[in-house]
Amino acid sequence: MNKLLAYGLITIFSTGLLLSGCSKQTQDDKKSIDSNQISTLNIGYQKAALKLIVAKQNQLFEKQFPHVKIEWKEFPAGPQTLEALSVNSIDFGYTGDAPIVFALSAGKQLNYLGYEQSSRQAHAILLPNQSSIKSLADLKGKRIALTRGSSAHNFLAETLKQAHLSWADIQPVWLTPSDARAALDKKAIDAWAVWDPYISAAEIDGNAKILFESTDLPTTYSYYLAQPNFVKNHPKDAEKVLAVLNQSDQWINAHPSEAAEILAKSTGLDVKVTQKVIAKKPKPNPVAILSSEAIQSQQKIADLFYSQKLIPNQIEAAQFVWKPAQ
Repeated sequence: MNKLLAYGLITIFSTGLLLSGCSKQTQDDKKSIDSNQISTLNIGYQKAALKLIVAKQNQLFEKQFPHVKIEWKEFPAGPQTLEALSVNSIDFGYTGDAPIVFALSAGKQLNYLGYEQSSRQAHAILLPNQSSIKSLADLKGKRIALTRGSSAHNFLAETLKQAHLSWADIQPVWLTPSDARAALDKKAIDAWAVWDPYISAAEIDGNAKILFESTDLPTTYSYYLAQPNFVKNHPKDAEKVLAVLNQSDQWINAHPSEAAEILAKSTGLDVKVTQKVIAKKPKPNPVAILSSEAIQSQQKIADLFYSQKLIPNQIEAAQFVWKPAQ
């Protein structure tokens, strides 16, 4: 009897240790999972980021990430967005095509998260109404404002190619959009290379006219960039981000008038301007993992900029594309 009792106690004790070990392992596993969950999602956006602006107003990220604090940070253009991304101030952000090439050539650590097609009328060369410039050839020797490293940088480079001009043939004036608009109104510059919604605003106001539009150039794309650690450590959350962006696109297509009101409220632009912006938008315009066409488009910009000595180092765009696990 004593032997049976002793055996029983040993069995109970051993089982207890096993259960305790299992419980500890379960707790450790849960702790490991919890430690990999994001607590804050920092999003970078600008006035051209329609999907993000609508998602912000409709709290689409809050609904997709119910236990995560969503932080929004606005930037004047792509270069500032990517700088914030490179120093871990944001997890992902939106920009046009050229800023990424400049950032990667400068050694910034970024990953392409997704892309969307830009409007065929996304960029233009604007002139004061009284300008005597009649053709692209007339831009030779002229003061042309643009934001350094922005998508307008690539647009102007392609435009100069069309005109058989080089950067040495013009006088680039590096200005933010707000400063460039003021300089154009004062005729302190001869032309302005810029993107929407600034084009639509200038058209509606009647203070400027279009010399040349991107409709005559190859298709361009806009991109969503992320921190490498974000997509590496939180791939499922990265996929959720893309899902929210597409949800926003579907909502915009179904509610164009409401989307125009949201964009007007966010940017301070007249609703007539934002209606014009949304009317130019491709429909539908989903966000997707980079296709071979989108990668090639970035590579062509990198090759062009390197050949024109606009960037110090050549890049291979495909090396920085995030590919979710199959």
